[in-house]
Amino acid sequence: MQDILASFIDMLKWPAKTAVAAALVIASNATEITPNFQYFQPNSTGIKFQNGYERVYIQPFGNHGMRIRASIMRDPTGNEWSALLDPPLEGPGGNNGLNHDITLPFQGNATIRNGNIVVSIDLGVLSFFRAEENGSTTLLTKEYTDTKAFVPRYYTQDFRSSSFQSQFDFASDPNEQFYGAGQQACCLDHSVNKKGQVVDLINFNSHVTLPVYMSDKGYLQYFNMPSQGRIEFGTFRTRHVASEATVVDYYFTTASPGDYDSLQQQFTAVTGRQPTPPDFILGYQQSKLRYFNQTQILDLAQRFHDEQVNVALIVVDFFAWKFQGDWSFNPEFWPDPAGMAATVKALTGAEMMVSLWPSMEGLSVNYLLTQEQGLLATTRDGTGISDSFAGVYTRLIDSTNPAAREFLWKRLNDSYYSAGIHNFWIDQADGGTLGEAFENNGQAITQIPYARAFSQYFIGTQEAAGKMYPWFHEQAINEGFSNLTGKDIDTQCEHMALTRSTFVGGQRFCSYLWSGDTESRFDVMLQQITVGVSVAASGISSWTLDIGGFSGLNVETDEGRELFVRWLSMGVFLPYMRVHGDRSCSITTNSTQQFANPCPNEPWSYGEANFVIIKKYIELRYQLKPYVKRLFELLQETGRTIMRPLYYDFSLSDAFVANGTQTNDPTIVHQFMMGPRLLVAPVGELGATTRDVYLPMLPEAIKDQGFTWTHWWSEREFQGGQLITIDAPLAEIPVFYLGSKSDILSGIL
Repeated sequence: MQDILASFIDMLKWPAKTAVAAALVIASNATEITPNFQYFQPNSTGIKFQNGYERVYIQPFGNHGMRIRASIMRDPTGNEWSALLDPPLEGPGGNNGLNHDITLPFQGNATIRNGNIVVSIDLGVLSFFRAEENGSTTLLTKEYTDTKAFVPRYYTQDFRSSSFQSQFDFASDPNEQFYGAGQQACCLDHSVNKKGQVVDLINFNSHVTLPVYMSDKGYLQYFNMPSQGRIEFGTFRTRHVASEATVVDYYFTTASPGDYDSLQQQFTAVTGRQPTPPDFILGYQQSKLRYFNQTQILDLAQRFHDEQVNVALIVVDFFAWKFQGDWSFNPEFWPDPAGMAATVKALTGAEMMVSLWPSMEGLSVNYLLTQEQGLLATTRDGTGISDSFAGVYTRLIDSTNPAAREFLWKRLNDSYYSAGIHNFWIDQADGGTLGEAFENNGQAITQIPYARAFSQYFIGTQEAAGKMYPWFHEQAINEGFSNLTGKDIDTQCEHMALTRSTFVGGQRFCSYLWSGDTESRFDVMLQQITVGVSVAASGISSWTLDIGGFSGLNVETDEGRELFVRWLSMGVFLPYMRVHGDRSCSITTNSTQQFANPCPNEPWSYGEANFVIIKKYIELRYQLKPYVKRLFELLQETGRTIMRPLYYDFSLSDAFVANGTQTNDPTIVHQFMMGPRLLVAPVGELGATTRDVYLPMLPEAIKDQGFTWTHWWSEREFQGGQLITIDAPLAEIPVFYLGSKSDILSGIL
């Protein structure tokens, strides 16, 4: 064995510089391998070892990646449903099932390598290394062990079913930083570095946590499990807990420290990449809670036409239906959807989007049919009722059921798509309940601590698979787009769906995520930066928010108007520019419709002086469309993140960025990059006319191109590595660019 390990150490000195993954296995029964001085090609399908009733499989998967699956009492089937693409878009390991050519005995030892990732098994404990160019290896993490500790792979089973609860522990350094883990809930959490936090893996309004994270040591770990649970980023240990599972399935990949783009490229190669959005949706999107009849939409389109303001999308929000679950317009208020869509298009060039909820009430035209065909989610107590809203109890369409997805899309096609409304808003579809962390959504008794319903789906229980519910709801729309048009939408979308929740792999659909119902406050606007970059670090760049916040903004106050303009100026530099919100004002409604808020939320609603500024920002967004489009093309090609935290590009060149990220210093985490060229520092203080902006020290490769930080508005140049105070009137959000502004406006990176 010592000779084998010595040979392995010698082999690690061979170069492994290419992005093409390879694998090398050395174990007590391995044959001698001829070295490849370019890279290591896989010559093994993987390792299996059994530890009593536990079985563990380790297999090369994707470039510089490994997939690990563990189960108890029986082997995994090898074809469990998975967010992982098999085969991956890039790299080895596809279509291998549970194939392996090395079987280890109890507490055996072996080492497997794929590209630059090396996994060793020592007496049953897994360690993860990165092979360096100089021939050395760097320990990234290992299964956590101590003199007295839980075993690192820990299972609890009550034997009423084949499922179990799992607890997997991995060692971490006290100063290690972790990024990603999806979208944290509004509105107190301003963190980018998740070290020290406990992340609850459960979906509800604005809380879209994902079991994936990157480390500043140069690795990414993803648990390919839709179960509820939590991730604990402790001082010495990172723990993943799944409430219910039949297989623990995770993926691990590595790149050089600071090379987050490579980690994202490798990760999206195994989970999927965002198709390029249609050009129109990269413009300005108009929405509010809510336009409640057809006349309002036609008047709105006419006003956009008359004011000569560009608009890409006009949105009809919830309760345009008669009963929940109808998935159609109430003809009393929307008599001619096709004519409405055609008029909007003729006046503005804009497309339309309509909201759909997953909730079903008993009076819906679709209730009996979906109930009879078993297309609704049920509950453990058998009633199927998961929540209540607007005075009625509701059930959920079970979009995890292929038949339910087909039924839903047929209704959407008949009611909307065939009428020329091709874009859908997937709201409230967080799973479990009707979108909140509690029962009785929207009722006066929400403060009573009702437990969430024990929802059960076609694919399993809420505990085991609930985080997949919004993913399948997205898939229902995506399947409809694809089947109806007969087009391949894997790389290019014609239409889009907006969703409030998702799961890993959702980025491969024609959909985009927004951050849910946020409060209208300056501090929340800044908090949304940390939300957006955390989602991006989790592999999902197709993201946006409610410009102005969702609730609490009075359109008639000076404070509310200033907040809206500041928020809108930030929205210019997000992947999508979307205005939405439940505004307040002194206008009283004369409508008997539910949620018929008459308060305005249009560009001209915030005062004449502000309207001039708002139009200027909307015009800037359209000037930047070539740049935004190119960023989405790169996202599709390589998984390259669009909304970028500062650590992505400057943690190696600037210690202040690295240290500020570690401590979640607002100076660092309340700024972001849009692509590689634009630094955005939104103003988050009422009445401010200046803003302190930190300009990072540029890496040598960027300096060598002659780039410096240039203020967008004044064209003043600044050296990096300094905190400056810049003028920031309402019409000039602090933005700095690298290189040529004309290149940026032309979409040249």
